[in-house]
Amino acid sequence: MASRNPVLIRATGESLGTNPATEQNLNLGQATSDQSVAAGARMTMDDVIVKTGTLFAVLLVGAYVGWSMPGLTFVGLIVGLVLAFVNIFKKSVSPGLVLAYGVAEGVFLGGLSQIFSAIYAETAPNLVSQAVMGTLVAFGTMLFLYKTGIIKVNGRFKKVFMIAMVSYLVIAVASFISSFAGVGGGWGFYGVGGLGILLCLAGVALASFSLVMDFEMISQTIADGAPEKEAWRLAFGLTITLVWLYTELLRLLAIFSGDD
Repeated sequence: MASRNPVLIRATGESLGTNPATEQNLNLGQATSDQSVAAGARMTMDDVIVKTGTLFAVLLVGAYVGWSMPGLTFVGLIVGLVLAFVNIFKKSVSPGLVLAYGVAEGVFLGGLSQIFSAIYAETAPNLVSQAVMGTLVAFGTMLFLYKTGIIKVNGRFKKVFMIAMVSYLVIAVASFISSFAGVGGGWGFYGVGGLGILLCLAGVALASFSLVMDFEMISQTIADGAPEKEAWRLAFGLTITLVWLYTELLRLLAIFSGDD
């Protein structure tokens, strides 16, 4: 599997008219290019950049609303989750639904950030700005490592990454369930001293390496001659990873603040 991100996997699979689950066995021949041309203009990196930038602009608008009205945080979370699954499993990409996801996810992130900022106002007044800066630095660093070939996405890398991802997800689900029993003060395993710090560090690392997998998938999809419209799906998938990274950093910084 070339990426843990189901959105990016679907983008590659659909651009080739095949089952995403079998992308490693695809035959990327001339027929693929012909199908892509028939579907419209071919996607370029500029298309992905523009769509991603547009989606983030919409997300920032939603974040402003969420920050101003933190009472909408839960609403943004639920609507964002629903739209995320709709976009992931929808066969044809819908720019409107992708942008709607950006608004809802922005409301959630803005509200969540405001709540964290209020809770840790005394011990970590710059918590949110540090999480934002950390996300940008991680994105730039992983892009540099990928483009320079320092990190190569080969079979071994994918295998180790997927094993780590599955392990982390199992622990995360167990932590979520345990939080209802009051473990870690309602934080689950993340609130249990050193274990919480280790889990957050693992989450940040996995989210960062997931960016590399996403970069690889974007490059492959463009090389395969996917139609221009699929840039919206790739932008959506990349946004999911960045949102994950930001929330992991926010939680990690909150734990380090000492007021957890």
